[in-house]
Amino acid sequence: MIQLGSYNTLSILRSTSVGLFLGDDEGTEILLPNKYVPHDFQIDDSIEVFCYLDHSERPVATTLTPLVIRNSVASLEVVDLGPYGAFMDWGLEKNLLVPFREQRQPMEVGKKYLVLCYLDETTFRLVGTRRLERHANKEPLDTPLNEPLEAWVYRKTPLGWELFLDSGHIGLVFHSDIFQPLQEAERLTCYIKQIRPDGKIDLTLVPIGSKMLEPMAELVLQKLHDNNGVLTLHDKSEPEDIKRELQMSKKAFKKAIGTLYKAGKISLEADHIKLV
Repeated sequence: MIQLGSYNTLSILRSTSVGLFLGDDEGTEILLPNKYVPHDFQIDDSIEVFCYLDHSERPVATTLTPLVIRNSVASLEVVDLGPYGAFMDWGLEKNLLVPFREQRQPMEVGKKYLVLCYLDETTFRLVGTRRLERHANKEPLDTPLNEPLEAWVYRKTPLGWELFLDSGHIGLVFHSDIFQPLQEAERLTCYIKQIRPDGKIDLTLVPIGSKMLEPMAELVLQKLHDNNGVLTLHDKSEPEDIKRELQMSKKAFKKAIGTLYKAGKISLEADHIKLV
């Protein structure tokens, strides 16, 4: 059966004036338009294509690579707004609609949001949603404590930030465990801190047992990473220069670089600091 919103490996059945007709083992056919037909092909060859609905709501195949597939999430940009919702660029000719009912708050053109693609069982259309909790994996997470996991930053809550794990589970990093700025749709590595009896997942951004740096040190460290490992600031820099660059006092800056130096993360040079 051809799966909309997914990659399908299909057989080339016949060539026509409008493209190749592909088919599966059950006799279902789908069109691969001329613009996506490979230069070299043979009838009965197998070809991997992505299948979705075109502008006329007809199933169609493409060799383009979408930014997100069915039942997965990605950071997508809003390219247009319409009477039914926001349209996201997902790498295909027809944009992905996020209906108003699937938006947590109004979306804006030009901004990126974390979106999950799913098949609407009522309309049989592929749509996007920002309400990831409706599609989260509810099965118990069988992952050892302190295991590194890849995740998306989902949303801020009164308790902390929720992360959407690649497994489909949602976990929480408490504010008290966050020492770096986070923003929605950011990709990062996290670690299992604990799994509660009710199945809720507590996460941390550093391995358990690692000494976490104080917030000002984390800010300096992040700035170093953003500047190819070098900052033209040092313990003799003017307070105004430090404030302009890092939005912190000279006292806080000296404490931060002292922490980083003792942790073996930076070296202190005469006119700059740099990552080790």
